[in-house]
Amino acid sequence: MSNATTARFSRRGLLAAGGALGLGALVTACGSEDSKDGGSDAKGAAKSGPWSFKDDRGKTVSLDHVPTKIVAFTGVAAALYDYGIEVEGVFGPTRTKDGKADVQAGDMDVSKLTVFGNRFDQFNVEQYAAFQPEVLITTTFDAAGSLWYVPLASKDKIAKLAPSVAISVFDRQIPKPLQRMAELAESLGADLKAAKVVEAKKRFEAASERLRKAAKSRPEIKVLAGSASDAIFYVSGSNFSIDLEYFKALGVNLVEPPEKAKKANGGWFENLSWENVDKYPADIIMMDDRASTIQPADITEATWKKLPAVKAGQVISRSPEPILSYDKCTPLVENLAKAIESAKKVA
Repeated sequence: MSNATTARFSRRGLLAAGGALGLGALVTACGSEDSKDGGSDAKGAAKSGPWSFKDDRGKTVSLDHVPTKIVAFTGVAAALYDYGIEVEGVFGPTRTKDGKADVQAGDMDVSKLTVFGNRFDQFNVEQYAAFQPEVLITTTFDAAGSLWYVPLASKDKIAKLAPSVAISVFDRQIPKPLQRMAELAESLGADLKAAKVVEAKKRFEAASERLRKAAKSRPEIKVLAGSASDAIFYVSGSNFSIDLEYFKALGVNLVEPPEKAKKANGGWFENLSWENVDKYPADIIMMDDRASTIQPADITEATWKKLPAVKAGQVISRSPEPILSYDKCTPLVENLAKAIESAKKVA
């Protein structure tokens, strides 16, 4: 997607409905550039000696030792934490206005983190330089490999201070990014054979099978993925989003806005006014759980309250930017399976 295209979207729109278009511009990783099919060059869980990792841009970052001075997007740091890799420096939604942990911080103790930027387009480059990072790790939401939450204005300065690694969350199903994050964690010293990790993966696979069975037994249940702002209700299509593409593959009957309606937003989602929030009938509504959006309990629009799914109490949370560990993704799959199993046909 061209910069001219992405530049048209507002910050609110970019963060809504899983339509993260990756405005953090492409930062080229230090090291050699390999083939574009991805894969890890890491040598397992070695904690010392040379380190290298080929990211999802097909670029290999190589260091003479396993990095410990890691700076990562908050959700990535939270995923690595679940594998036992603690990251000290983060950027992205970390603390809410009241100082509590943002949903994207997972189980991390945010009081112990060095935060270089807590919101979109915010990154303290001077503080980052003083931290002396060895590698920057984030996700990418587009085919170009743009680094998520790395500001366009300061990307070049940031790129000169440390190599970068990107895990793609664009146009693929969630098992692939989960696998790639696990490989990255292993390269940094995680033990993927640890009982906790093995059990988490088994639970994810069991949850996925449960969702497959639920969707097959209740094909009439229509599920809508939404996100709320003051003036706009966003309806996500399944294109590009790792969770929705996976749910669709498992047989979930998702509301799919027409391509023409999503075109203005890069094919990710459709904008609706609150007056037209009832455009798509739905039995279950999955609502964006990120702090940048309005949560269901705080929506005061009368048209929202009249929706059959809302009146029936069939509204569940969705994480458009899921923390990419099996431990954190399992509940997302389980919650949808449970909702479909118990849903009343109301649309």
